[in-house]
Amino acid sequence: MATRNKIPFRFRFSEFLLIGLILFSSVLLAFHSGKFVLNFKQIGFSILSTLDKGVHTVVNGVENTFNAVGELRKLKKDYNELVIKLEHYEEMQRSNADITKENERLKEQLGFSVSLEERNIPAQIISRDLDNAFSYLTIDKGSVNGIKKNMPVIAFQNGNHGLVGKVIQVGTFTSQIMPIYNTNNIVSARIQNTRDLGLVNGLGSQDQSLMLQYIRKRVLDELSYGEIVVTSGENDNYMRDIPIGSISKITVVDYNSSLNIELTPIIDFARLETVIVVNPKELNDRKELAEVGDK
Repeated sequence: MATRNKIPFRFRFSEFLLIGLILFSSVLLAFHSGKFVLNFKQIGFSILSTLDKGVHTVVNGVENTFNAVGELRKLKKDYNELVIKLEHYEEMQRSNADITKENERLKEQLGFSVSLEERNIPAQIISRDLDNAFSYLTIDKGSVNGIKKNMPVIAFQNGNHGLVGKVIQVGTFTSQIMPIYNTNNIVSARIQNTRDLGLVNGLGSQDQSLMLQYIRKRVLDELSYGEIVVTSGENDNYMRDIPIGSISKITVVDYNSSLNIELTPIIDFARLETVIVVNPKELNDRKELAEVGDK
């Protein structure tokens, strides 16, 4: 079998030259007809506008970021200022509430002070000694205000009036009070309902009960818890029928002919702020003026 020899495909120079001339002629023809015109100005504008747009986008992004940070700082500052204003407002609200309560207390005390038959001097407690059984209270009124030694001291608290103690020392501008819970303060007293007579003395602390002694055992069945004990008005030490305390405990002692009775003071001494010093020997001229004004 005979084999066929493959004839290689080759470009001749003349053919290559012909193809080149055709391509060159086509390019010239395109330029000449205006269909293949390169607008270098437009190309440059497109490139520059693209770059400008990119730069503008980046700049805007950075500017927006800084603006956002600034806005955040401003919001944080405004928030902190609002928090401080709110705190001040709450403090003002509390202060106003405290002032309102204080005014109500003072108004009640003033009304009670005016209603008393005896001349009296309202005063503020400025210090207290609670370290031992011989406790004392100091008030901001003295001899220049008409206060004298042994004047009784009462208070109006939570709608009730009660005995505080008596003046034992008088200065020019301040005075010292021995409260009823002082162990040295002994008060002649009566049970309000039965009118049985006894003596009340303190145990040395404002947080402890008062003791009523010398009440006969035979009246035990007539007594009840919560019954009020008042001043007797005897011995010229206090006015009559000032509430002292209420019966909280009754103890029968076999070897004793009288009862041991514990009293809860009418006045809450831990919360006591103002008192009224009374002059039993003079009439209350403010009450007379108030009565004349009502007419």
